[in-house]
Amino acid sequence: MKKIKLVLSVGIILLFLSFNIKEGNPFYIPENWPKPFYNFEDNQLTRDKFELGRTLFYDETLSRDSTISCASCHLQYSGFTHIDHALSHGIDGEIGNRNSPVLINLAWNSFFHWDGGVNNLDKQAINPLIHPKEMGNNLPEVIRRLNNSKFYKKRFLSAFGDSVISTSNLLHALSNFTLALVSANSKYDLMKRGVAGSEFTDQEKSGYQLFLKNCNSCHTEPLFHSNAFKRNGLKIDEELKDIGRMAITQRKSDSMLFKVPTLRNIEFSFPYMHDGRFNKLKEVVDHYSSIPAHQLIVSKELKKIKKPFTDQQKKDLIAFLKTLSDKQFLYNKDFMFQRNER
Repeated sequence: MKKIKLVLSVGIILLFLSFNIKEGNPFYIPENWPKPFYNFEDNQLTRDKFELGRTLFYDETLSRDSTISCASCHLQYSGFTHIDHALSHGIDGEIGNRNSPVLINLAWNSFFHWDGGVNNLDKQAINPLIHPKEMGNNLPEVIRRLNNSKFYKKRFLSAFGDSVISTSNLLHALSNFTLALVSANSKYDLMKRGVAGSEFTDQEKSGYQLFLKNCNSCHTEPLFHSNAFKRNGLKIDEELKDIGRMAITQRKSDSMLFKVPTLRNIEFSFPYMHDGRFNKLKEVVDHYSSIPAHQLIVSKELKKIKKPFTDQQKKDLIAFLKTLSDKQFLYNKDFMFQRNER
């Protein structure tokens, strides 16, 4: 009887969340999660803004040559990142210096990009819009195109009460959409909520315990990131010469520091690391299992890992990481391109 009541209560919660996205505010805070960093007072969340932001997210005309959209590098079924190449590709065949990050639970992030070069989600979209190796446009031209569109003027009027499109409203619409990309319905989440049938296998339990002892200090549950920058022990790519956060702060102490990414949906968000050098989860686990304790380019947390892992431990850890896959999120039709919107 208790299990039946629990399943019913969870079902009601999920039904409410679905209704919430379809009918009103598209954002929700999962139970027992920390308070988001995002300042909602500056950008009231509404359904109209969310739908407008979604249309903009999938619109190639925001790029200089109308060939690249935000979604070109952030595909939903991979956790809103790309999976067909190590580094981001932009207009004119340009190749960037980094692997595109996932867009998951962004309201709980205080920094964005691998180097933390942006600390406000409402400003984050500026970088890809104007970066010469990404969308390669400029903001005045983007705004000019939008204001010349009867379709967009009508949509902005509905969302913001003003048909004259501004940069601020453009960015707020995009952040309305990306804020809604909340992933909290993986097997791990269902297990934590006590949903019948979501119990971990013995292998997943073993992997979870291994994770808590060795990985949780940086990839802290339930978000599985920590808003921190760490040295992950990777040698610098001699071609890219990416020095991480130091490029932003100009402090030598920040050399090779990269933002800790979320592990949610990691099963589907390959390739891995800031430069996409690993294609398989096993390669990632092998890397962290083999970092020497005396390694200089590694943060203190990684020096404490009890390694090397055995082959069985590696398999157990990967089995746990796969419990973070949230297919309800990856295939949520509400996040997909809506052909009737353009």
